[in-house]
Amino acid sequence: MNRTVEVLPDSTALIQRSLELVLARMQAAIAERGRCTIALSGGSTPKPLYEQIAAQNLPWELVHAFWGDERYVPADHPDSNQKMARQAWLDAVPIPPENIHPMPTDEADPAIAADKYEAELQAFFQVAPGEFPTLDIMLQGMGDDGHTASLFPHTPALAVHDRLVTVGSKDGQPRITFTAPLINHARTVLFVVAGASKRSALAHVFAPVDDDATYPSRLIQPSGEHIWLLDQAAGQDL
Repeated sequence: MNRTVEVLPDSTALIQRSLELVLARMQAAIAERGRCTIALSGGSTPKPLYEQIAAQNLPWELVHAFWGDERYVPADHPDSNQKMARQAWLDAVPIPPENIHPMPTDEADPAIAADKYEAELQAFFQVAPGEFPTLDIMLQGMGDDGHTASLFPHTPALAVHDRLVTVGSKDGQPRITFTAPLINHARTVLFVVAGASKRSALAHVFAPVDDDATYPSRLIQPSGEHIWLLDQAAGQDL
């Protein structure tokens, strides 16, 4: 187990620490490989982080943004993870449009959209079918139920191990999501989790033995860095 956990005093400190870690890894990736690839998460927690990143002076032409999951709604829908990230960060910096790689949500069949995004990842990272690319930074959140990305408890997406991208489901509504093996191939997986409502799930996710299908964040066991940043409300019982 290579997981590291930091509990920060409040949400402000959580976002500041998240910013420090993300910037350090972005700069290291650019220095070592000439570019940084980052997968973004949705939800309310990362929005202030994105706003802070947007205020930085970075070589944006060397940054490529992907998404770890997406609700199956149009790109301009209020629930779109892409829309949130664009408004909070990407539209505010001079990042080339071709460096932004949103998940498609305009196919009649979400499975076709998942196939298209998998093909885009394979082409960008120049990996063959069956191989997993390595993203530099994988930002993850966690829901009250222990899900991460759109890997929800007891859904078929949890069992997909031979794909990069698959169709997730929440309450019967489709999502597009990275698979657990793809997330686990990242150089850095960074969970940013806030709120007292996460305490119960965290206890199960961090337990030495528990049910991965019930608490899908347990499936994330990367060989690279595995960092959890929690605010005091979420992490005080750990």
